[in-house]
Amino acid sequence: MIEFDVSHYSNINPDRYEKEKRRLQIELLKLQKWVITKKKSIAIIFEGRDTAGKTGSISVLSRYLIPSNFRLVKLGIPTKNESKNWLKRYEKTLPKKGEIVFYDRSWYTRALVEITLGYCSKAQYAAFMKNVVNWEKNLNSKNTKIIKLYLSINKDIQQDRLKKRITSPLVHWKVSETDMKMIKEWDSFTFYKNEVFNRTSHKKSPWIIINSNIKMVAILNAFRYILEQFDYTNKKIPKPKAWSQGLRNYELKVNNVPFKNLTLEQYNALKGLADAN
Repeated sequence: MIEFDVSHYSNINPDRYEKEKRRLQIELLKLQKWVITKKKSIAIIFEGRDTAGKTGSISVLSRYLIPSNFRLVKLGIPTKNESKNWLKRYEKTLPKKGEIVFYDRSWYTRALVEITLGYCSKAQYAAFMKNVVNWEKNLNSKNTKIIKLYLSINKDIQQDRLKKRITSPLVHWKVSETDMKMIKEWDSFTFYKNEVFNRTSHKKSPWIIINSNIKMVAILNAFRYILEQFDYTNKKIPKPKAWSQGLRNYELKVNNVPFKNLTLEQYNALKGLADAN
């Protein structure tokens, strides 16, 4: 698990955000062209509580991508057969060669929302937790890169965002009965979220925790993390400006010894020695 804690960059200037966002959108389009040329497959998961910014982040990241070579997957209520064959349900949605797929919630819905609200049985939950890591490792072995991003928000910020949605004449429809149930199950969801982090973060596809209390910063960090994972053609990621100088967001374990608050350069130097998950 790699945790990004960027809450202390709350004073980012909106004008600087727009300029940085544009530069990173250009880089993401370069990455997509490389994916098409090299016939790569990338699945990018966005998980998080309601109002964390999953849909908005995906919208910003994908805005200028070539439509024929990226997809958004946001599945609704599963059928009985899909619920019984959970991972097979998502196998149908996985990226093809030359394609990037964004998931607005993913197969981890089973281990987060479904188990929290009792929409799946404990046996179904246990089976998912037992099998998902090997399933992902098998996909990795077949050259499907899985990036797992979790957008994290504080409870008071979530409540404030929900209140604004409920009273908005434009987006009040986004608040569902499930959303209201999830508010009451904050602590239960927290327990299952931590189980997901502890049991399903592995070397090939670790969980990347992005602080989403400030959506602008969360979006930029999602961009930056994704781009750093690939050596695509003509890669020129702009160096972070003052708002992220000295950013020390990375952590890992070597011989069971934790290394925290690492810079990206330190993390890259050590990750080859990291303990396998």
